[in-house]
Amino acid sequence: MPSPMDLALDLAAEAAAAGEAPVGAVIMEGDRILAAERNRMRQLADPTAHAELQAIRAALATRGTGRLDGCDLYVTLEPCAMCAGAIAHARLRRVVYAAADPKAGAVDNGVHLFDSPSCHHHPEVISGIGERRASELLREFFKALR
Repeated sequence: MPSPMDLALDLAAEAAAAGEAPVGAVIMEGDRILAAERNRMRQLADPTAHAELQAIRAALATRGTGRLDGCDLYVTLEPCAMCAGAIAHARLRRVVYAAADPKAGAVDNGVHLFDSPSCHHHPEVISGIGERRASELLREFFKALR
């Protein structure tokens, strides 16, 4: 069985093949996969259909609760402000992301949402796991668009 980040990276590659920005997300509850999703903004014509939000929605449905406390999110790109807000509201225990996003990231870049005094939940954050492959997928995807 692949690691959660390897699964997220495979989903990111699927997203790129479908013409979506290559981002994949997996939510784990212990050793159990609650959700494994990818970006679907073009497919669903929905600017909120980021991989993280798709995974949060699916995990909440699987779990049957309104929160994901005790669960971990593995995502291939640093979450944006919208996704970071959803992560805080869902009460995810940990966020593990592969590649930093200096332009739109909101965890370790930009607004540093989890460090904001108005943020009511501060998950543990681990970055850089799978960074090389995630960065390569992003670079190749955006290079092909130019």
